[in-house]
Amino acid sequence: MSQVTEIPTPHGPATVTLDVEAKTPAGLLVIGHGAGGGIEAPDIVAVKRATVAAGLAVARVTQPYRVAGRRSPAPAGHLDTAWAEVVGHLRDAYKKMPPLIVGGRSSGARVACRTAVDLKADGVLCLAFPLHPPGRPEKSRADELATGLPTLVVNGGSDPFGIPDEGPNRTVVVRPGQRHDLRGDPKGLGEIVVTWLAERGWARTPGS
Repeated sequence: MSQVTEIPTPHGPATVTLDVEAKTPAGLLVIGHGAGGGIEAPDIVAVKRATVAAGLAVARVTQPYRVAGRRSPAPAGHLDTAWAEVVGHLRDAYKKMPPLIVGGRSSGARVACRTAVDLKADGVLCLAFPLHPPGRPEKSRADELATGLPTLVVNGGSDPFGIPDEGPNRTVVVRPGQRHDLRGDPKGLGEIVVTWLAERGWARTPGS
């Protein structure tokens, strides 16, 4: 059963929906939503189900502007500050912190990348990273991905927001025929994420 907690931030309350089955989690995955969506997005739910089954604790974060009922996203600085506050709260809840993986879909992936180093994350998970606005490849956000941390990017092959390139410590998996929502083949998406986590010792494979 999911546990929902409200956490105060400088920009209003955020909420954390925590799912965990393992007594000693193999890792903590903190994941944020897209600009106009929420934590029930199909790709976020698929990853949550797969990673909880693989022994992780998964905290899905709802940003303050969405808690307040607004669809228009807050400024980037507000998003980053609220996110950092939530991750800090989650850290304080563990006497012995498991490996920390920060991530999100679309806008949430950008927030995770921008804050990952300062939050001392072990890795980054990006679902549908929006490389550029649709039709504006010159407005690249590739620099946000250059954290130096182990990073997994999963994008649809037909995503109008573009597809990032692989780079140092960065794995990019392209899902043919899928668009920005990554709603096709949720089981396959979960398997991709768990395999990448398990290769780094941050998830348990079946039978382990």
